[in-house]
Amino acid sequence: MTNTESKAMIELHEKIDVPRPVHEAFDYVLDFRSVIEWDATASAASKLTAGAIDVGTRFDVKCELPVGAVTIRYTITRLEPNQTIELHGTCALFEVNDVIHFSETQDGTHIDYRANFTFHKVLSSAEKLAQSGMERMGKASLLGLKSALEDNFPAPKISTGNQRADSLVVPGLALFTKAGFRRGRRRWQPMSAWMGDKHVVITGANSGLGLSVAYRLAELGAELTLVIRNEARAASLIDELRRETGNSRIHVEIADLSLMSEVDRLVQRMIRSDKTIDVLINNAGALFNPRALTAEGLEKSFALLLLSPVKLTLGLKPLLARAETARVINVVSGGMYSQKLNVDELICPEQGYSGSVAYAKAKRALMVTTEQWAQEWADDNIIVNAMHPGWANTPGVENALPGFHKLTRLVLRSPAEGADTINWLAVATEAGKISGKLFLDREPRTTHLMSSTVEDNAEREKLRQFLANFTLEHAQETPRKAS
Repeated sequence: MTNTESKAMIELHEKIDVPRPVHEAFDYVLDFRSVIEWDATASAASKLTAGAIDVGTRFDVKCELPVGAVTIRYTITRLEPNQTIELHGTCALFEVNDVIHFSETQDGTHIDYRANFTFHKVLSSAEKLAQSGMERMGKASLLGLKSALEDNFPAPKISTGNQRADSLVVPGLALFTKAGFRRGRRRWQPMSAWMGDKHVVITGANSGLGLSVAYRLAELGAELTLVIRNEARAASLIDELRRETGNSRIHVEIADLSLMSEVDRLVQRMIRSDKTIDVLINNAGALFNPRALTAEGLEKSFALLLLSPVKLTLGLKPLLARAETARVINVVSGGMYSQKLNVDELICPEQGYSGSVAYAKAKRALMVTTEQWAQEWADDNIIVNAMHPGWANTPGVENALPGFHKLTRLVLRSPAEGADTINWLAVATEAGKISGKLFLDREPRTTHLMSSTVEDNAEREKLRQFLANFTLEHAQETPRKAS
């Protein structure tokens, strides 16, 4: 330290007790990106180092502090599993050393948090103000961590603003953009549920939303079974995810889900494996132009987007029913808002065929099926919800809808933003308190923006019978060629 530079030391020390096992509390805090969920001063956080979190792992955390806005570069300097995490942070204004101790109590975990800040060139007149402000920050942060780990948030409900926007249609559509995502996240609760004992099956995990979900759930410690079509991609996908997340419990199943015979074989393999499924994410999808038939003679949009997830979910239901509370997440599309359920048009004829319309019709039917399953399976402890990602910048959108992509590319969500609600539905405790809903940005949303698309009960029952007969028929014989 030079003669012209003064330094001030501020020490924060807070303690909390939380009703969570030590390993769950430790794992949540260890991924220091969680700080944005419990520290009100933290507005953004990123992990800079690939692989499992260990000594040397670095994070950047952007904070709004009493002394100004700063980005703190944190490095883990000491790590004793389920006992101690020590981090050293640096920024333009100060250095900080955080030491977090975890110990088991009769009712859960005791957390002792110390932070020592060393400020550079702090004016003596501002030192007292900084001290009181930092102390208030420390207390608020640990209370936030306590709330996050208590994880006792109410069942989600739609906000007044989103309810109003949906009723006006155009504002509702505007929320599909990245601006809608950023607006929505201001109201989100922390997501601290432990995934280390969960098995999650994700279809369409090769790219886009599915790959983003695979990354995040692997980081959270879940065991993953990824269903993809391209066998050549399997080894590199596993290596990539294991290397980047440090999670070795990642497996791949190869299946072309547009072919019902391959769906059947996938179900048979998973039933033989006898592994309980805690979460099934039906994400696989594509938009087909021009109209195409599968090798089994089915119209391809109908086969992949509707019949496949229905057949797969029904086939895996015995493994879902074995979980304490299982979750099925059906990924639909905002495009369904343009379509009314018409069972007779689910298999689109060649004349007048539009890939985007076929896509939307299938997703509308999958949404209705979501609602029906939620009602029918309540006694089986299977939660069934749907989500739509808004307008996300994925390879599928860019390739299938180039005109739309070019027009909207500046407002499209990133794949991670589009996938966020899938992750939340798979992980958050409060997401398990509600079933049969459509979600966007972690809130239940209307399933119809226009009254003209609302189907009647007779059409809903017709869909139920159509899918029941169709799946039964195609389980017993080679499908007939679709018209």
